[in-house]
Amino acid sequence: MTSIRTSTRNRGSRRTEILEAAAVLFAARGFHGVSIEDIGSAVGISGPALYRHFSGKDALLAEMLLDVSERLRSAGAQVVTGTGTPDEMLDTLIQGQIAFALSHPALITVHDRELGNVAEPQRRAIRRLQRLYAEEWVTVLSELHPACPAADLRAATHAVFGLLNSTPHSAGEVPHETMAPLLHRMARAAFAAIVSGR
Repeated sequence: MTSIRTSTRNRGSRRTEILEAAAVLFAARGFHGVSIEDIGSAVGISGPALYRHFSGKDALLAEMLLDVSERLRSAGAQVVTGTGTPDEMLDTLIQGQIAFALSHPALITVHDRELGNVAEPQRRAIRRLQRLYAEEWVTVLSELHPACPAADLRAATHAVFGLLNSTPHSAGEVPHETMAPLLHRMARAAFAAIVSGR
């Protein structure tokens, strides 16, 4: 069975370190409340040295959200084109989204709050990647519930994303090893509700 993986970059790279530090700072203070100098200080370099990696703070934010959107889309496609039953694929998609949500709550906060600060061309690209990722889920759900309209499956997928991506608010006091199976059960229950009233 193909496993979903979203950490495809070299995690030790300076560029990755900058993106991760910036995500934490943007989540805590907001995009406009963080300077290039703040980000540089967080990773132990001068603010101007950041320009060797990014053309500016706007470019950094855009790459941050494009990168995570592409990693999720790619991982979702890998699951759907891999081996396994539709039910196994759905479990793998859920597990992958939970792993991301528990590991990167700052990115979720930044996306929800700061996407409007991304330039329009990059914002369109991010939205397109997110739609493609959601459609991977809809593809699997349509095999499990062939009589269910695609619009209903799409709505259910986005509702489950909202549930799983609640981790910036919901997971602070609960260990990951407890929260992950709880979220998984809740997601499966939510998808079961697609057909429970039919």
